[in-house]
Amino acid sequence: MNILFLNPPFFKHYSRTSRSPAVTKGGTLYYPIWLAYAAGIAERSGHRIKLFDAPAKGTSLLDIFRLLGDFIPDLTVIDTSTPSIYNDINVASEIKDRFPKTFIILVGTHPSALPIETLNLSNKLDAVAIGEYDYTIKDLADNMALDKVKGIYYKKNGEIFQNEIREKISDLDQIPFVSSVYKKYLNYKDYFFAAANYPIIMIITGRGCPYRCFFCVYPQVFHGRKYRTRSPENVVDEMEYIIANFSDIKEIGIEDDCFTGNPKRVSEICSLIISRKIKIKWYCNVRGNLEYELLSHMKAAGCRLVTVGFESSCQHILNNMNKGEKVERYYSFIKNAKKAGILVHGCIMVGNPGDTKETLRLGYEFAKKINCDSMQFYPLYVYPGTEAYNWAERNSYLKTKDFSKWLTKDGSHNCVLNTPALSSDEMLYLCDYYLKKYHLRPKYIASKLLQAILNPSEGYRSLKSAKTFFLKLIQDK
Repeated sequence: MNILFLNPPFFKHYSRTSRSPAVTKGGTLYYPIWLAYAAGIAERSGHRIKLFDAPAKGTSLLDIFRLLGDFIPDLTVIDTSTPSIYNDINVASEIKDRFPKTFIILVGTHPSALPIETLNLSNKLDAVAIGEYDYTIKDLADNMALDKVKGIYYKKNGEIFQNEIREKISDLDQIPFVSSVYKKYLNYKDYFFAAANYPIIMIITGRGCPYRCFFCVYPQVFHGRKYRTRSPENVVDEMEYIIANFSDIKEIGIEDDCFTGNPKRVSEICSLIISRKIKIKWYCNVRGNLEYELLSHMKAAGCRLVTVGFESSCQHILNNMNKGEKVERYYSFIKNAKKAGILVHGCIMVGNPGDTKETLRLGYEFAKKINCDSMQFYPLYVYPGTEAYNWAERNSYLKTKDFSKWLTKDGSHNCVLNTPALSSDEMLYLCDYYLKKYHLRPKYIASKLLQAILNPSEGYRSLKSAKTFFLKLIQDK
């Protein structure tokens, strides 16, 4: 069967796979990770595939049709997201007009959370996948017996049917390396993470997250709250594959929601990297609670940077969002990270239950005190299927349910919350204000200049992200 896997046209550099999809201020563009995983499994099963990432290059749908040539898709898999859902429905409709016999299935967090509502947006949609769809697409392509495929909602004669929920994948080692799919179908130089050295490869070593933060969309509607992992050997094998097949790669991004959810496994991965004498920098997402011993081991194995969602410096706010962390642990974590020589990219939020202008100001003071290599300030972004969205809807804090309003006109993040303490406009203004204030501090700029002198590769990385950042600031004026 011919299968088209499509990250559909929208804004150039629109990052659908991001936990908060948008065109970012720092220029970050995620790989279409989940599409690539599913494409790898379908191809291994004998199907002919095409994988296109339109936002990576600003490719139009007409360009996609031209690139397809004589490839007529029997099955079309379209990734989508909450902010782009209406655009993606229109793309699906145009594809159906072009290829009337193609079976169109939408995948991603949005249809996983709102399957019936999504299917009802167009009579040209045939199905949606719920959650992880790697084997859903394979099973669908193998025989197209709709009533037998787990993990889908589908239409038949105008009626919507729900199939049995697909169990989460337990043996992740059986899935092809996502980097092998990138190599065949994507240009790795199209992708960028503002806090990492360029060029990068992003991989996943485990799915799900054991923590219960009420805002995070992937654990709640896609992967679940159990952390399922690849074996350390499998992870390090992929690192070796990347080094052998992407000669100029400067860094590997481990994009698990929380890579350190199993500290013992992290230590085993680090030991393998060291014993195999692998020399590659990498970053990962972690909790702000790690001990020095683990951080030191990670550093010895090549870890350059960790991304941490601190979210707030007020304990009652952390409690309200089910963060499950203590502010005092954050301070010891930062001390441990700096002692180990690992950079930290931090994140501060506003808009959670109990947040005010004052709690965000305290968050900024906290950010200055811990002085991370870089820091984000952003409003709470709520997505269907999350506890945060349900909280906002229940309290009438959503100022619109038009999902296209989740972005500004240029594709940047927008805020759709009006809480009793903060309007959406105030949240956007204050986050932008503190973002600029943090990164334009003379002390911060001086530290970056010194960093560039001592480590030119870090200087190049900072210069590249700063260029995008300042251009965005100028455009926003």
